[in-house]
Amino acid sequence: MRHLRNSFLAIFFGGIILVSGQDDQNSSLIDPGLDAKSNAYMDRQSEAFLNYIDNTLKSHPPAYPVPVDRIAPLYLLDAVLHDQYAADRFPVQKFYRNRLEDALSEIENAKIDSGAKIWKLYNMGFIVKTKSVTLAFDFVRGTTAGSKDFELSEAIMNRFVKQCDVLFISHWHSDHIDIKVAQAFIDQGKPVVAAEQLWQNKPIYDKITHLKREANTKQTLTIKNKNILLDVVIYPGHQMKKNLNNVPLVFTPEGITVSHMGDQINEGDFMIDYDWIDKVAKNYSVDILLPPSWTNELYRIVKGFDPKLVIPGHENELGHTVDDRVPFWGDIEYLELTNDELFESEIPVIQMIWGESYHYLPSEK
Repeated sequence: MRHLRNSFLAIFFGGIILVSGQDDQNSSLIDPGLDAKSNAYMDRQSEAFLNYIDNTLKSHPPAYPVPVDRIAPLYLLDAVLHDQYAADRFPVQKFYRNRLEDALSEIENAKIDSGAKIWKLYNMGFIVKTKSVTLAFDFVRGTTAGSKDFELSEAIMNRFVKQCDVLFISHWHSDHIDIKVAQAFIDQGKPVVAAEQLWQNKPIYDKITHLKREANTKQTLTIKNKNILLDVVIYPGHQMKKNLNNVPLVFTPEGITVSHMGDQINEGDFMIDYDWIDKVAKNYSVDILLPPSWTNELYRIVKGFDPKLVIPGHENELGHTVDDRVPFWGDIEYLELTNDELFESEIPVIQMIWGESYHYLPSEK
C-alpha cells in the first residue's frame, strides 16, 4: 500500500487549487464545535477538495483494472464525507446534486445498443439501462442525509422516474426507501416491487407488487408502458433475522442478468441465506452484481453468484454515524470484512461514486 500512499500525496499536493469561499464572519455555525471562521474554512476546504475530486474522476472514469489515478480522489472523498456535518455544507450539497443531475442527463440521452449501462446514485441506488428496459434499484432522493438542501428536488426525482420502467426496493430501512419516489412510479403506471414489510399501514401498500420470495423461482413481471414481460427471481434475503431483504435477479430481454442485494447480511447464528447464496451460479448466469460494500463475507457471497462484474454500493451514507459511513479505503479490520479477498481475486470489481456510470459488455469475461 506504500506506493498508493505516495501516489496519493503526490497527486493531492500537486492537484489542489484553493478557491475562495464565503466571508468568514458570515459563515453559519454548521458545526457548533467550531467558530464562524473555522466553519468557513471547512466550507472552503470541502469546496477545494470536491473540485479536485470531481475533475480528477471525470478525467479517469470507472474502469477495470482500476486506474491508479482514481485511488487518491476516492480516499479524499471519504475524508470530506466523514465530516459529521458534511450534508449541511453547501459544497457537498452542490457536489451531490450536480453529479446526480449530470447522471440524469446521461440517462435521458443514452442510446444503449448492446450490454448494459449502470449508473450509481445515492447509497444503494442504481439505475441499469439496456436497449429495451431501464431498471431502478433502491432509488432515493437522499433524505436520510438530514438536510433538505442536500436531497434531490421533486422535479429532478420525477425526471429520473420518467426514464425508468420499474423500481425494485430491497427492504424497509429509510436509506433504501422513499415513499415519494415509489408513489411517482405508481402514478406513472410503473411497477414497484418490494417486500411485504414496507408501508403496511399506508394506502400505497395495495399498489406495491409483492412477488414471491422463493430461491430460483422465475416469475413474470409485466412492464405495461413497454409491453414487456420481465423474468425475475426474488431471493428470500434478510438483513439480520427480522428484516426481509429482497434480492432480485432480473433477466432483461437482451439476456443481461442483474442482481441487487440491498442490505443483505448473514450474521451470528442466522446463516440460512447461504442455502441459496452459495448456489445462485449453479442455477443462473449472473452478469452484474450490486452488493453492499460492508456486508460480512462479501467474497463468499460474490463467489456464490460468480458474476462477471461487481459494483459495490452503500459507501458514505451520510445518515449514518461517522464510524458507520463505510469508506472507499475499506476500514476492513474494524468492520471485519473480507473485501481484500475480493479485490485481490480475478473477479472484476469497480468502485463508483455518486453519479458515475459504467458500460458493461457481456464479452468482458
